[in-house]
Amino acid sequence: MRDFSRSNEIQARLHEVVPGGAHTYARGSDQYPEGMAPVLVRGSGARVWDCDGNEYVEYGMGLRSVTLGHGYGPVVEAVGRAIADGVSFSRPTELELLAAQDFLELVPGADMVKFAKNGSDATTAAVRLARAVTGRETVAVCDQPFFSVDDWFIGTTAMNAGIPAPATVGFRFNDLVSLADALDAHPVACVVLEQATALHEPAPGFLEGVRALCDRHGALLVFDEMITGFRWSAGGAQRVYGVRPDLSCWGKAMANGFPLSALAGKREYMELGGLRTDAARVFLLSTTHGPETASLAAFRAVVAAYRDSDPVGRMESSGRRLAEGVNAIAADLGIADHLRVLGRPSCLIFTTRDPDGVPSQPYRTLFLQELLERGVLGQSFVLSAAHTAADIDHTLRACHEAAVLYRKAIEHGSVEGLLNGRPVAPALRRHAAPRRLADRLTD
Repeated sequence: MRDFSRSNEIQARLHEVVPGGAHTYARGSDQYPEGMAPVLVRGSGARVWDCDGNEYVEYGMGLRSVTLGHGYGPVVEAVGRAIADGVSFSRPTELELLAAQDFLELVPGADMVKFAKNGSDATTAAVRLARAVTGRETVAVCDQPFFSVDDWFIGTTAMNAGIPAPATVGFRFNDLVSLADALDAHPVACVVLEQATALHEPAPGFLEGVRALCDRHGALLVFDEMITGFRWSAGGAQRVYGVRPDLSCWGKAMANGFPLSALAGKREYMELGGLRTDAARVFLLSTTHGPETASLAAFRAVVAAYRDSDPVGRMESSGRRLAEGVNAIAADLGIADHLRVLGRPSCLIFTTRDPDGVPSQPYRTLFLQELLERGVLGQSFVLSAAHTAADIDHTLRACHEAAVLYRKAIEHGSVEGLLNGRPVAPALRRHAAPRRLADRLTD
């Protein structure tokens, strides 16, 4: 059994000083088996170490923000050179121009870009800009997991306490009729969607149809490239699928984990936030830390890595081997209908189902528990270009041993006696239960 005592002690203290015990809900201890939420101290490549000295092959890679690996040398070196000359100034730096030029060379159809820090900065700026352009308030949002921490989106989720009812209407991915109905029923400012997800590719003609419907109804088309950017390609999913949005929003892997996001788009819209317009100006993005030198230097080093090598190809090759290996293990054990790896090879997830074939949090938690015991950390199998053949071998061995326990639970019809503690729970839920913590520490 692995020792998590120091991690548990620090996690308990984190809950005393940080609401939820983490600065991102998806990083919360309720997303891991009870008493087995490692507190990390360092990483290298695809490996990480916790404060108890445990080593893991990591998946998820900073919530999909790391594609080149932790501590990737050229990024670290570029950042070191940049920050030695200062991080934040009262005027733009030449680095801002160079980074913008690099970005616009990658992204088809984007004329201008503005950098920020969080993905929500970019998506909310896109919504604000679209509302100013169209004079409309309603936003049409695809039925995909997450777009922003701001009211216009979070107000549509279960965690909507304290948020006014948002002017938002939904539509279904790969369903042009549902989008057409939404646009017919409401004066929509913009249509926001991911062009693809780990599990869902756009059906033939779907993205082209979305583009045509936006044009017909006078709504701006906004693509969220937070996950697809630098995982589908360096130029994002719009380069893969060939449909051009009016605006696109970027973040996560564009700086290999350094905090950087971007709003990009057509000049006629982006200039409304600038000084070359006679129209009422839009407060587009204005951030103190958006242009700091560390993240922009990291971004330029990432661009160089994608230009000079093939990180996406390496992720897809490793991902295919991992998915095929785990699925073969499940098939050999007779549990292929219950445990399965799915998704784009660079963005894999695993599904866990109970004896009746129903998606199950208890069975998911059991699988996570057994992987953690065997040195594999991850709520998914999202990997990076730094995952080596040895990392995949390690993961497949761990998955085989975990799957043997999983089959035992399927045969018994329950995880009872095998799962320690309560199951994980959805990150965005209305109440802390079923993973509510006890009240404050008393020591």
